[in-house]
Amino acid sequence: MGLDPGNIVQNQIYLSGGTAWPVGAGAWEARAREVLAQGPFDYVAGGAGAEETMRANLEAFGRRALRPKMLVGTAERDLSVEVLGVRSPAPFLLAPVGVLSIVHADAELAVARASKATGVPMVLSSAASTPLEDVAALDPPRWFQLYWWGDPELAESLVRRAEAAGYGAIVLTVDTLTLGWRPRDLRNGYLPFLQGEGFAQFFSDPAFLARLEKPPAEDRATASLMALAAFSNLGLTWDDLARLREWTSLPMLLKGVLRQDDAKRALDHGVDGLVVSNHGGRQVDGSIAALDALAEVREAVRPDAVVLMDSGIRTGADVVKAVALGADAVLLGRPYAYGLAVGGQEGVEAVITQLAAEVDLTLALAGARTVAELDASFVA
Repeated sequence: MGLDPGNIVQNQIYLSGGTAWPVGAGAWEARAREVLAQGPFDYVAGGAGAEETMRANLEAFGRRALRPKMLVGTAERDLSVEVLGVRSPAPFLLAPVGVLSIVHADAELAVARASKATGVPMVLSSAASTPLEDVAALDPPRWFQLYWWGDPELAESLVRRAEAAGYGAIVLTVDTLTLGWRPRDLRNGYLPFLQGEGFAQFFSDPAFLARLEKPPAEDRATASLMALAAFSNLGLTWDDLARLREWTSLPMLLKGVLRQDDAKRALDHGVDGLVVSNHGGRQVDGSIAALDALAEVREAVRPDAVVLMDSGIRTGADVVKAVALGADAVLLGRPYAYGLAVGGQEGVEAVITQLAAEVDLTLALAGARTVAELDASFVA
């Protein structure tokens, strides 16, 4: 399928007299709210504490304005990027979002099919509802996100399985060593892990299964509690990164970096890339906005360092601003989860297509032919 230029996507909608899909991140969220029960919707949409970090992420984009260049000739454009060996036709990837079975029965399989159809890579969550091998069998361009469980044997097993299944990189999330305080979920009394949702990697892992008296199919409650007990790992330190390197030859990215000193330290420890992220505001309330942190991190690291960013990406202008401020690409999270809730694979494809079209038109009108031409001069 691939991705059409923005003007073609736009004209198709006009010539069709409109579209049945929502248009714009807010519309997708509103439609998802209509189709999802309160618990699952709030689990995806909510954040930590008073959700100040979620608001800060959006406000950081609002504080910055694009400064378009005129008459530079943008009739032909190239949105594609290549990051650590994975190529995307647009400067974004699909972020790791866990427990997608709570929003659609096809879960990560639908996302994988959309990823393969559009060419936009996906990052599979280790808290996914589908075993990593089943996703790999659909052959989307893919990375694997790792929560480093408190049990190192399980973490190592996941990493080795991901490499064997053809994932192109390991994205270690370091800002979720335990769950943050999330009032929406607490008010709803809703934690999908207690029902065994999001534990597909555990329930398909030989190391984990060997510890159970009964398989998850016979005693899901006990298996879920054992998996949940293994999640927290607040004792993880920089020294542990050397162990991760022993487990895999794949490129490693550190996701959750918000400080200059942490960014430098990560690169000094041999990390291949950074993902500037505050987990979409789901972990530390009152945190610095990811876009603000991106500008600081990019300034602090060497020019050729791989730096990605997520948290707050909603529009094509957001993507352009983030790339101009130093991101090699961004990760898209909640919007595609809403697309999945609304329309399964087709909904995810529609979100990807719309965002890529908006990025393309914004890039053209901002006066750049490629995303590589974007720099801080485009942002005020």
